[in-house]
Amino acid sequence: MQANGCPEHNGDSEIATTSQQNGTCSALSNGSVTSKSPSPKPMSQTDQDIVRLIVQHLRGLGLNQTAEQLISESGCVLEHPAAAKLRAHVMDGEWAKAESDLEELKTLIESPQGTLKMKFLILEQKYLEQLEDGREMDALQCLRYELTPLKFNTERVHELSSFMMCCNPEDLRETADWDGKGTESRSKLVEKLQSFLPPTVMLPPRRLLTLLNQAVELQKDKCPYHNTKFDSNLDAVSLLIDHVCSREQFPSVTLQVLNDHCDEVWFCRFSPDGTKLATGSKDGSLIIWDVDFNSYDLKNKKVFENHSYGVSYIAWSPDGSHIIACGPDDCSDLWLWNAETGDLRVKMSQSPDDSLTTASWHVDSKKFVTGGIRGQFYQCDLDGNVLDSWEGVRVQCIGCQGDNKTVLAADTHHRIRGYNFDELSDFNLIQEDHPVMSFTLNDSGRLVLLNVATQGVHLWDLKDRCLVRKFQGVTQGFYTIHSCFGGLNQDFIASGSEDHKVYIWHLRREAPVAVLEGHTRTVNCVHWNPKLPGMLASASDDGTVRIWGPNDKVRLGNGCEESGRSTPV
Repeated sequence: MQANGCPEHNGDSEIATTSQQNGTCSALSNGSVTSKSPSPKPMSQTDQDIVRLIVQHLRGLGLNQTAEQLISESGCVLEHPAAAKLRAHVMDGEWAKAESDLEELKTLIESPQGTLKMKFLILEQKYLEQLEDGREMDALQCLRYELTPLKFNTERVHELSSFMMCCNPEDLRETADWDGKGTESRSKLVEKLQSFLPPTVMLPPRRLLTLLNQAVELQKDKCPYHNTKFDSNLDAVSLLIDHVCSREQFPSVTLQVLNDHCDEVWFCRFSPDGTKLATGSKDGSLIIWDVDFNSYDLKNKKVFENHSYGVSYIAWSPDGSHIIACGPDDCSDLWLWNAETGDLRVKMSQSPDDSLTTASWHVDSKKFVTGGIRGQFYQCDLDGNVLDSWEGVRVQCIGCQGDNKTVLAADTHHRIRGYNFDELSDFNLIQEDHPVMSFTLNDSGRLVLLNVATQGVHLWDLKDRCLVRKFQGVTQGFYTIHSCFGGLNQDFIASGSEDHKVYIWHLRREAPVAVLEGHTRTVNCVHWNPKLPGMLASASDDGTVRIWGPNDKVRLGNGCEESGRSTPV
């Protein structure tokens, strides 16, 4: 340890169906009531909506007779007759009739300029289809005497006029980013037109499928162990049962114990592509391990030695070509290794009074930032040359943002500040009441995870500059413990602890979803494989690195001397 769809229309049958105002049901079907038609059962608004959704879905499947029978029995009509006419006329390319339909719908359109925008969209489709058909004079007439007089979206009108220069239909479709004349482009036009109408007048396309997708997504979000790739296609899931992930699929058992270090292991970090794991120890060695994506086995690949004070921090370059090794507080050196060849590119040491304990790379992999609590804060190139420096900033931990300019640093004033080396500007972001021992950013750069002395693990939103969540359970004193984001879509958070355990939380839950036991001393660092959501590594003062994975990856002869386990929570 270290201290410090648009549904298919059914010809004119859709137009001939009975009038329905704002989603109400009527006893009429196909314009009349027969003596054989039973009186429809009174239905609540919810039941009416469900019937409409089913009718829309049936028509989308081409089951028009069944849909009409349901309309007849329920007395519910899918949509307002004027909306049905608009849909039919658009799908048939009858543009004059479609414009006329807009007048009937005028009082039902919610947006003040809705009618104008809808007319523009219809004429735009008409113009493009005329161009594709080679009817340049008709298209020019439409542009000059129909689109331009609307005095709407002049910039788009100018763009449409440029399409006159397209030499063939293929060039037109590519230049205009348009699907061409036919069902597909007209269906998309209907969807655009629908957005201006209330759903009681014209249902959004494929509404039932949209609701079902939302339900499955909600079940996924509520699943505490969801850590496997999720196919959003409804064909890949069953709608007959709720979605739930088995705990067996979650990284909760020890797959392998790495014993190659002979002293406390202070740090571990997977490479950006997940194919390697780097571990650093008090014994002065940095080991790079190869990761087998199929078997989840790790094998010792390279050993980098002679870090006289030990390796307390590791930073991979974003392209995975280089790796930085830093030492503890009394170490003034930084090692920059070529991760592929094993060659030492540079051993950087500005002054024996320096303390270079942390580092972070810019996204271009050409520059990095390093510093320490004695007031060193440098920006360097790959040869270790100091490009810029910030005087008097005592740095505990560093992280670079994705803009290739902004550097975040935790300092000895219990805060995280932003620094722009190009503009030589700095600003406050986060203020804590206790020392920030370490922090890490998620991939978006918006969320930051802090290990705070005596407090535990805190999640902050950098954009809103607010504390989002304090996670429960972990034991955090004044040792430097490194936590991480991870799992599928970085939905999980993991941290080591001074009580010898690894704690895992879901991003939206304060209580841990799993507590992993197996280490016998403080767990200094954990890191989730960025490409394998089911693999987690933890480094401990007990001299070992544990590889955690799902239960179905447990196998004999994997180098695991003792089985780690997950404590139920």
